[in-house]
Amino acid sequence: MALIVGVVLAIVCVALVALPFLREPATRDDRLVGPDELEQRRLALSEERDRALAALKELEFDHRTGKVSDEDYRNLVGPLRRRAAEALRALDLRASPTVEEPVPTHG
Repeated sequence: MALIVGVVLAIVCVALVALPFLREPATRDDRLVGPDELEQRRLALSEERDRALAALKELEFDHRTGKVSDEDYRNLVGPLRRRAAEALRALDLRASPTVEEPVPTHG
């Protein structure tokens, strides 16, 4: 008799624990919210920063391995550094809630 009560109790416990995982999610819980305009701008600036830093890293590597001459390196590094700095400054401005300035973009 005690064995039957234990088995029934175990089945009830397993059912109670598993119940939330077996239910269908409510539609309000299942929706993804897209980023708003400010978040999209921040993501675009982050991507621009990442592209500029990656290009600088690649240029440095190519220069060190001899694929890019000293003269070409000097001509290319300045604009890339400016692009990276602009993106970093724009991200810093976006992080500051009191400052809102237009940010130049490069396409």
